Amino acid sequence: MNMEKHPQTRSWLGETIEVAAVLACVFVSTTAIAQPFYVPSGSMEPTLQIGDAFLGSKFPYGWSRYSMPFSVGPHSGTRLMGRMPERGDVVVFRHPHGGTETLVKRLIGLPGDTVQMVDGRLVINGKTLPLERAGDGTVEDGDGRRVSVARYVETLPGGAKHPIFKWQWDGMADNTEPVKVPEGHFFMMGDNRDNSLDSRVPVTMGGVGLVPMENLMARADVMLGSYDYLNADRPKDWMGQFRLSRFFRSIH
Repeated sequence: MNMEKHPQTRSWLGETIEVAAVLACVFVSTTAIAQPFYVPSGSMEPTLQIGDAFLGSKFPYGWSRYSMPFSVGPHSGTRLMGRMPERGDVVVFRHPHGGTETLVKRLIGLPGDTVQMVDGRLVINGKTLPLERAGDGTVEDGDGRRVSVARYVETLPGGAKHPIFKWQWDGMADNTEPVKVPEGHFFMMGDNRDNSLDSRVPVTMGGVGLVPMENLMARADVMLGSYDYLNADRPKDWMGQFRLSRFFRSIH
């Protein structure tokens, strides 16, 4: 004898299926397609500012355990459908120290490259990179203070250009020993050169060191929006802190 389901049972099943479908879509989109990220520091200024929110594409480099929610998955030196990043990409990655910290830097050195800083200038494979003065820019620190600093455009091997900020030429990371990037690793640097603990500084000294391929999470592609929350102290200032010119623009 066939028994018809009670209307309340059908309603409960339908709602459960809808919720499961939504969760599945969220899981797939944040695992295989893209994920939003937020910028809490100024190490990538002027390219990324404090308070920027951007979308990182996960498919350009393939997938590893760090592409998964909560980093669920086995340790592996290879990536599913892995593809080599391009020099100059702005990359989101998991910090190599083994914690849960997520960082965003520019990919400067590929496997086989020799990278060095000499008097504040970037040297790759024995060649000092072209650096062109491009006026001044404004740096915002963690207290919301704004400081004018020299802006330059650096040209990487292959022709990719990107802006950097440079405060000085004799800082802690302005003169380094040459480092040859091993297979399966990358050399990352912040565009705010004098305010970035990156691959110029080893993990043991608080830096990033060389970043394994497995740790790559996404390529920063599109700015979603930007809000200068550091200077939104008073209610009357809240609406004026949206940086509308930074909404929905490409990241290079």
